[in-house]
Amino acid sequence: MEIQTEYQHKKAAQLKEWGAQINLLEAKIENMGTTLKVERIQQLKALRATEHAAAEKMKELGKASGEAWEQLKVTADKVWDELKAGVAEAHAKFK
Repeated sequence: MEIQTEYQHKKAAQLKEWGAQINLLEAKIENMGTTLKVERIQQLKALRATEHAAAEKMKELGKASGEAWEQLKVTADKVWDELKAGVAEAHAKFK
């Protein structure tokens, strides 16, 4: 059970950090031209959707145990990888 708790704490911290990074990117949008602004807003909406999916997986993991927890962990890891890649891609495009 300790491994599960540690995993959840680690993922919650990552999720909080990525949320803060998305907030910073949203602040940068204000200084962009209209066309670029529209593109970046769409990109950030997709990131927020992935962030919300990750948060939902966190809730599910908190309620699961045993085999169900292991299966959810695999899915959660995929969502985390997607969010991590999305945040990195957004940072590259916002430069």
